[in-house]
Amino acid sequence: MGGIGKTALAVEAAHRARARGWFPGGTLFVDLRGYDDDPVTADQAVLALLDALGVRGQDLPPTPERQYDAYRALLAERRERMLLILDNASDPSQYLPLLPGTDHHRVLITSRDRPDALAVRLVPLETLAPEDSAALVTRALHDTDDRDDRPAHEPDALRELTDLCSHLPLALQISVGMLRRRRHRDIASLVADIRGAGDPADVLDRGSPGTDLYGRSLSLRPVLETSYRRLPADQARLLRLLCLAPAAETSTEAVAALADLGMECALSLLESLAATHLVTPVHGRIEMLSAVRWQVHDLVRAFGVGLVAVDADLREEGEAARERVLAFYFRWANAADDRLRWLPGRIEPERFAGRGQALAWLDSERAGLVAAALWAREGRYADTAVRLALCLGDYLDWRRYFDDKITVCRVAQEAAHRAGDRPGEAAAWNNLGVALGSAGRLDEAIDAHTRARDLHQAAGDRRREAMAWNNLGADLWEADRVDEAIDAHTRARDLHQATGDRHREAMAWNNLGLALRSAGRVDEAIDAHTRARDLFQAAGDRHGEATAWNNLGLALESAGRVDESIEAYGKALPIHREFEDWYRTGQTLNGLALAHKAADRPANARTYWLQAAEAFIRANAPTEATRVRTWAAELPE
Repeated sequence: MGGIGKTALAVEAAHRARARGWFPGGTLFVDLRGYDDDPVTADQAVLALLDALGVRGQDLPPTPERQYDAYRALLAERRERMLLILDNASDPSQYLPLLPGTDHHRVLITSRDRPDALAVRLVPLETLAPEDSAALVTRALHDTDDRDDRPAHEPDALRELTDLCSHLPLALQISVGMLRRRRHRDIASLVADIRGAGDPADVLDRGSPGTDLYGRSLSLRPVLETSYRRLPADQARLLRLLCLAPAAETSTEAVAALADLGMECALSLLESLAATHLVTPVHGRIEMLSAVRWQVHDLVRAFGVGLVAVDADLREEGEAARERVLAFYFRWANAADDRLRWLPGRIEPERFAGRGQALAWLDSERAGLVAAALWAREGRYADTAVRLALCLGDYLDWRRYFDDKITVCRVAQEAAHRAGDRPGEAAAWNNLGVALGSAGRLDEAIDAHTRARDLHQAAGDRRREAMAWNNLGADLWEADRVDEAIDAHTRARDLHQATGDRHREAMAWNNLGLALRSAGRVDEAIDAHTRARDLFQAAGDRHGEATAWNNLGLALESAGRVDESIEAYGKALPIHREFEDWYRTGQTLNGLALAHKAADRPANARTYWLQAAEAFIRANAPTEATRVRTWAAELPE
């Protein structure tokens, strides 16, 4: 892309090659100015090349055809190899007539566009690695003034500055010039200025030190504008809309929804934009066209957002695109959520044939889904974004992305409250409470579920009130407020019985059993988990059944019935593995380890604890993994 440092790299490579004796015949350099308003033509360039080769005045042939003949003849006669650098080409017509016509010499061409139709070797240039960006700034400042130790004293500010420059050499070079001028100020002050502006180009272009070694303007915006202006209308439109996408990477499928295009049309336009290096393909784990992801450079994104912001028609076009992509995310997230919750006898959700497909799609789109849900802050999108946030709850729990869930649910709760959507607000409080509880923030979780319960009570929604009671009970149990937990779960159970919701009654029985066991009422706990297991089995909920078997194992172990507890854990384990629920797999393996330790079988206990550690690692639960490994290590040989 523009500003990546093509010219600087080509010139540096030429100097090194000359120093090694590769081109004893010398180097010819032509700036084709391909992205200026008046690019250099091949006819103009050949005159400059002939002049450099000593052909001028009366010796210059009168017509372009004869000038090309003279140019190629001179190169063919040269025994010593030469290097020809054709810099900044925007179209093959600028350089094809200038190729020597012999493989004796070498040609290096720089361009922002990929000439895919030509049989030339392509060397794509990416932005710098973060450590190289920091080294570039550090070295450039030190070369100017070896006493400039700001990079050493401000490593965090330096890292943030290079991130804000998106590791683009042009932006880094401009920032170095600004730091030289601001030699009495720290790096953090420039970081603060750029962050405050929102668009890095605004600050960097205002503070640009002028021109580089090649006499070119050190400015970001003109580089981006020339690339943008050269695009056909359909590509320019897609680029603008892609800059408005919610996440840094967007799947082909989501881009098609954003731009209201068919998949093949969207893919073709994206490939064309990738050839100009304005977007970059990022291949995900699922090798399907719909799952190929596309990334826009941060500075290009800021440029595109700025274009849209200052034009009323483009703003409306952008708002419509955001509504489309939000509707796309909600439709398929809702279908995926239905699949995760699906039980035999219910209507089959669309698109996703099984849990694995639903989870794979949610995993691949997670960044976009979470970012789009945060659009609930904006009134125009609040309703759909709140619904999207709610249907992400189970998935984010399953993958243990608690920070994402807390953020999404809090935004949804606030948006629903502003809109006077009490059912939506209550549901958001409920999901928020689950996330807070999972993150160990029990006081906040209890408050959230209390608010959800009260809103459902006020609305007369007994089914959802029961769900809130059940979740509140789980928080109270975790907070060691056991008697209150028993009361809450009992209320939940009774309300579910009254509304005839046998499946959620099973959940209440299961949680009630945990609280009863903590209260020392072990026989009642065994009965509660047995009831939960039977109800889950009747509902066809194998995952719920596995949870009940696991908890029954805990209760049986507390009753000293170790062999029966091992049998119960053994029923839970294959189901958890079948569902790839690695956290609960780890919990069940931990239960098996404890039971075998109690039965004085340390070798078995060690094996199960080590297996539990592997499961917890897969579940993104490193703390639990470390704990069970420690217990395994403490066992006697």
